[in-house]
Amino acid sequence: MIGIKFIKAQPNIYLLQYSKGRVIREGVGLAFFYYAPTTSLVAVPVASAEAPFIFQEVTSDFQTVSIQGQVTYRVADAKKLAALMNFTLDARGQKHVSDDPQKLPQRVINVVNVLARAELQKLPLKEAVRASDSLVQTVHKNLVASAEISQLGLEILGLNILAIKPTPETARALEAAAREQLLKEADGAIYARRNSAVEQERAIKENELNTEIAVENKKRQIRETQMDAERAVQEKQHQLEQAGMAAKVVLEDKRKELVALATQNSKAEADARAYGIQTAMEALAKVDSRTLQALASVGMKPEQLIAVAFQELAGRADKIGQLNISPDLLRELMQKKQ
Repeated sequence: MIGIKFIKAQPNIYLLQYSKGRVIREGVGLAFFYYAPTTSLVAVPVASAEAPFIFQEVTSDFQTVSIQGQVTYRVADAKKLAALMNFTLDARGQKHVSDDPQKLPQRVINVVNVLARAELQKLPLKEAVRASDSLVQTVHKNLVASAEISQLGLEILGLNILAIKPTPETARALEAAAREQLLKEADGAIYARRNSAVEQERAIKENELNTEIAVENKKRQIRETQMDAERAVQEKQHQLEQAGMAAKVVLEDKRKELVALATQNSKAEADARAYGIQTAMEALAKVDSRTLQALASVGMKPEQLIAVAFQELAGRADKIGQLNISPDLLRELMQKKQ
C-alpha cells in the first residue's frame, strides 16, 4: 500500500516509533512496518563510541600545553538522549535529519576539556607534563559524576590521555634545563665516585699499614720469643758450664791430691832406690874394680864385649904403640849394628 514502509534496525540501534506524539514502539534491533505519513522514527546508536580529542590549555605558571587523548562512552538511556537531541530519521528511514548525532562526541569532548582545564590550572608546567596518570583518574572521576553527561543519558566507559606536551620552545627549554640537571647529577656522580675511590684507596692504604704494623708486631713478638729462648739456652749453657767448671774443679782437686800422692810415692820410691844404690855402692866400694868389671861383663853380647875391649884400649892408648884391626872384625861389627 502507498505510505506503508518497513524498517529493520541493527542490534546496536535503539529505535523509537512516534505517532501522534506518543511512543508506539521502542527498543534495540526492532523490525516492523509503519505508516510513513503519520510516523516519526528516532534511531539512537547505543554502541560504544570513541571520541579522540586534542586541545591546548594553560598551566598555573602560564605555560601552554597540548593534551591529546580519547574518551570512550555509550548511550545508556536512549530515550533521555532523544529528548534532548534530534536523532530523527528522514522519510525514507535511512539517515538523520539533523547533525545532532555528529555533535554528540564534541559535547562530550567539551566536558572533558572543561574538567581537564580545571585540573591543569592547578599545576605548574613541570608537574603538568608528568601528571597524565593523576589527570586521567581525576578527570574520569569528575566526568562520570558530571551532571551534563548524566542528563544526556551517557555512560563513560574510559578515558585515556596519550600525551601532554608543551610548546616546542618550552620543550627545548625544559630539555636544556633537564640536560643541565643531568649533567650536574653526572658531575656529582663522578665526584662521588672519585671521592669513593679516594676513600677506598685510603682504606686500602690504612689496611696495608695496619697489616704492616701487625706483621712488625708479630716479628717483634717472634724476635722477643727467640731472644727469650736464646736467653734460656744461654742460661742453661751457663748452668752447664758452671756445672762443668765445678766438676773440673773437683777433678783438679782430685788430680792435685793424686799428684801429691804420686809425688809422695815417687819420693818414697826415689828414697828407696837411693837407699838401695847407697847400700850397693857402699858394698861395691869394698870390692876390687877388676872384679866389678868382670861382674859387669857377665851376660853381655859379643859385640858389647868388643866395645868394652875397645874402651879399655882407648884408656891405654898412650901405652899402645901400634894396633891392627882386621877388616873381617869391622865388617861383622857393622853388620850387627845395622
